[in-house]
Amino acid sequence: MPHSTSAPRLGDLERVVMERLWEAGATDGATVREVHEALEKHREIAYTTVMTVLDRLAKKELVTREREGRAWRYYPADTREAMTAQSMRRTMDDMDLTDRRAALLHFLDGASSAEIDDLKAALAEVEARAGNGEETARRLRDRLRR
Repeated sequence: MPHSTSAPRLGDLERVVMERLWEAGATDGATVREVHEALEKHREIAYTTVMTVLDRLAKKELVTREREGRAWRYYPADTREAMTAQSMRRTMDDMDLTDRRAALLHFLDGASSAEIDDLKAALAEVEARAGNGEETARRLRDRLRR
Protein backbone atom coordinates (compact mmCIF):
# COMPACT_ATOMS: atom_id res chain seq x y z
CA MET A 1 0.00 0.00 0.00
CA PRO A 2 1.24 3.52 -0.64
CA HIS A 3 2.50 5.55 2.28
CA SER A 4 1.83 9.22 2.66
CA THR A 5 4.75 11.47 3.51
CA SER A 6 2.90 14.07 5.55
CA ALA A 7 3.69 12.54 8.93
CA PRO A 8 6.99 10.66 9.10
CA ARG A 9 7.06 7.83 11.56
CA LEU A 10 9.40 8.26 14.50
CA GLY A 11 11.96 5.77 15.67
CA ASP A 12 12.31 5.02 19.38
CA LEU A 13 15.17 7.47 19.96
CA GLU A 14 13.49 10.15 17.85
CA ARG A 15 10.37 9.79 19.99
CA VAL A 16 12.41 10.15 23.21
CA VAL A 17 14.11 13.28 21.84
CA MET A 18 10.76 14.76 20.78
CA GLU A 19 9.38 14.09 24.28
CA ARG A 20 12.28 16.06 25.74
CA LEU A 21 11.60 18.97 23.37
CA TRP A 22 7.90 18.97 24.24
CA GLU A 23 8.83 18.98 27.94
CA ALA A 24 11.12 21.96 27.31
CA GLY A 25 8.21 23.82 25.74
CA ALA A 26 7.53 25.46 22.42
CA THR A 27 9.02 28.79 23.52
CA ASP A 28 12.12 27.51 25.34
CA GLY A 29 13.24 24.67 23.11
CA ALA A 30 16.52 22.90 23.89
CA THR A 31 20.07 22.68 22.64
CA VAL A 32 21.80 19.42 21.76
CA ARG A 33 23.68 19.66 25.08
CA GLU A 34 20.45 20.14 27.08
CA VAL A 35 18.76 17.19 25.37
CA HIS A 36 21.89 15.06 25.82
CA GLU A 37 22.13 15.88 29.54
CA ALA A 38 18.44 15.04 30.06
CA LEU A 39 18.71 11.72 28.20
CA GLU A 40 22.01 10.73 29.82
CA LYS A 41 20.28 10.58 33.21
CA HIS A 42 18.36 7.52 31.98
CA ARG A 43 20.60 5.91 29.37
CA GLU A 44 24.12 5.94 28.05
CA ILE A 45 24.09 7.94 24.84
CA ALA A 46 26.70 9.84 22.86
CA TYR A 47 26.42 13.57 22.35
CA THR A 48 26.93 13.07 18.60
CA THR A 49 24.03 10.62 18.50
CA VAL A 50 21.70 13.23 19.97
CA MET A 51 23.06 15.80 17.50
CA THR A 52 22.40 13.42 14.59
CA VAL A 53 18.86 12.66 15.75
CA LEU A 54 18.03 16.36 16.10
CA ASP A 55 19.49 17.06 12.67
CA ARG A 56 17.36 14.29 11.15
CA LEU A 57 14.25 15.60 12.91
CA ALA A 58 15.00 19.04 11.44
CA LYS A 59 15.35 17.54 7.95
CA LYS A 60 11.99 15.79 8.44
CA GLU A 61 10.61 19.21 9.46
CA LEU A 62 9.45 17.85 12.81
CA VAL A 63 11.59 20.40 14.64
CA THR A 64 12.74 23.89 13.82
CA ARG A 65 16.04 25.36 14.92
CA GLU A 66 17.59 28.74 15.53
CA ARG A 67 21.22 29.70 15.92
CA GLU A 68 22.24 30.48 19.48
CA GLY A 69 25.88 31.44 19.43
CA ARG A 70 27.72 28.46 17.99
CA ALA A 71 24.93 26.02 18.84
CA TRP A 72 21.42 25.39 17.56
CA ARG A 73 18.33 25.64 19.74
CA TYR A 74 15.64 23.16 18.65
CA TYR A 75 11.88 23.59 18.97
CA PRO A 76 9.08 21.13 18.23
CA ALA A 77 7.42 22.09 14.95
CA ASP A 78 4.05 21.01 16.28
CA THR A 79 2.38 19.85 19.47
CA ARG A 80 2.46 16.28 20.69
CA GLU A 81 -1.29 16.07 20.04
CA ALA A 82 -1.02 17.34 16.46
CA MET A 83 1.81 14.94 15.67
CA THR A 84 -0.15 12.04 17.17
CA ALA A 85 -3.17 12.98 15.06
CA GLN A 86 -1.00 13.11 11.91
CA SER A 87 0.37 9.67 12.70
CA MET A 88 -3.11 8.26 13.29
CA ARG A 89 -4.37 9.84 10.06
CA ARG A 90 -1.44 8.38 8.11
CA THR A 91 -2.18 4.92 9.46
CA MET A 92 -5.86 5.26 8.59
CA ASP A 93 -5.07 6.62 5.11
CA ASP A 94 -2.90 3.58 4.41
CA MET A 95 -5.84 1.20 4.98
CA ASP A 96 -8.72 0.38 2.67
CA LEU A 97 -12.27 1.22 3.78
CA THR A 98 -13.11 -2.22 5.21
CA ASP A 99 -9.91 -2.43 7.24
CA ARG A 100 -10.36 1.15 8.44
CA ARG A 101 -13.80 0.46 9.86
CA ALA A 102 -12.62 -2.74 11.54
CA ALA A 103 -9.62 -0.93 13.03
CA LEU A 104 -11.85 1.83 14.38
CA LEU A 105 -14.21 -0.69 15.94
CA HIS A 106 -11.32 -2.61 17.56
CA PHE A 107 -9.91 0.67 18.84
CA LEU A 108 -13.27 1.68 20.30
CA ASP A 109 -13.85 -1.78 21.82
CA GLY A 110 -10.77 -1.21 23.96
CA ALA A 111 -11.68 2.35 24.93
CA SER A 112 -12.75 3.32 28.44
CA SER A 113 -15.97 5.20 29.13
CA ALA A 114 -13.95 8.39 29.61
CA GLU A 115 -12.21 7.88 26.26
CA ILE A 116 -15.57 7.31 24.54
CA ASP A 117 -16.87 10.51 26.16
CA ASP A 118 -13.77 12.37 24.91
CA LEU A 119 -14.33 10.98 21.42
CA LYS A 120 -17.99 12.04 21.44
CA ALA A 121 -17.03 15.53 22.60
CA ALA A 122 -14.34 15.77 19.90
CA LEU A 123 -16.83 14.66 17.22
CA ALA A 124 -19.37 17.20 18.43
CA GLU A 125 -16.73 19.94 18.21
CA VAL A 126 -15.72 18.92 14.69
CA GLU A 127 -19.37 18.75 13.62
CA ALA A 128 -20.07 22.18 15.09
CA ARG A 129 -17.11 23.63 13.18
CA ALA A 130 -18.39 22.04 9.99
CA GLY A 131 -21.77 23.70 10.50
CA ASN A 132 -23.79 20.61 9.65
CA GLY A 133 -23.57 18.81 12.95
CA GLU A 134 -26.70 16.67 12.95
CA GLU A 135 -26.33 15.42 9.37
CA THR A 136 -22.64 14.58 9.89
CA ALA A 137 -23.40 12.76 13.15
CA ARG A 138 -26.16 10.74 11.50
CA ARG A 139 -23.90 9.72 8.60
CA LEU A 140 -21.11 8.73 11.01
CA ARG A 141 -23.48 6.60 13.11
CA ASP A 142 -24.84 4.95 9.96
CA ARG A 143 -21.34 4.16 8.68
CA LEU A 144 -20.24 2.66 11.99
CA ARG A 145 -23.34 0.43 12.14
CA ARG A 146 -22.53 -1.25 8.79
